[in-house]
Amino acid sequence: MEFEAIKMDGLGNDFVIIDQRLNNLILSNDQILKICDRNFIGCDQLIYLNESQNADGEITFFNSDGSRSDACGNGTRCVAYLLGIEKNKKEVEIIVSSKKLYSKIFDDKDVETKIGAPSLEWSKIPLTSNLDTKNLSLGLLDIDGKEIRGAIAVNVGNPHIIFFCNDIERIDLKKHGPSIENHEIFPEKCNVTIAQKINEYHYKIKVWERGAGLTKACGTAACATAVAANLNSLKNSETKIEFSTGILNIFIDDETNIRMRGPVSEIKKIKVKI
Repeated sequence: MEFEAIKMDGLGNDFVIIDQRLNNLILSNDQILKICDRNFIGCDQLIYLNESQNADGEITFFNSDGSRSDACGNGTRCVAYLLGIEKNKKEVEIIVSSKKLYSKIFDDKDVETKIGAPSLEWSKIPLTSNLDTKNLSLGLLDIDGKEIRGAIAVNVGNPHIIFFCNDIERIDLKKHGPSIENHEIFPEKCNVTIAQKINEYHYKIKVWERGAGLTKACGTAACATAVAANLNSLKNSETKIEFSTGILNIFIDDETNIRMRGPVSEIKKIKVKI
């Protein structure tokens, strides 16, 4: 089987986008795994772009381990840019997990997507029991053996847990990420973020992404971190979330709806032969 696809990324968080409006492919789980494999093409997520009667398009996400994902902020921004170029529009609507997400395209491949309101309710994260999502009794160790506790759980379309620490470079996320992702209190697993406060409006983070592992950037993790960092003043907050590859700006309005804004890459057409 040979077909054309698109490769894009948001701050290094990369995707293979298959336009099902043209291809209408049915890929097996093994084929998805192969496409995502860094020894073949490689990506954090594979995205299906489908036609929609009620929006500019509808997208479905597959993690690099073959599992489905309900949300992907950077992936949504990339597809929004792709559709904006295709349709010559500056505002794009995309269906993601039955929700309509709105995006705006600015100059220099700068894209903002409205993610919606976050949830901190234990049943919506979800957790297996009624635990305090603002102070979960989970911990991880830094390289000196010091325990970091008091994690915050947030759902922004998918489940996240955020640990705040003094220095993200002193935590081996590759070591701790899998055990937290698969902890028994998360029936649908979770994305794991470690965050370091630079100032009140600026945080550096690293992310272990559910179903994908260590990633250069994660849009929903940026949103979840901004929520966790502004629990006492969530409305009308603006937070800069820094990855090693660049910055996403997260805005939360007076109705606690989240908007995330940042750069996306060029649109690169590729040939896939599997």
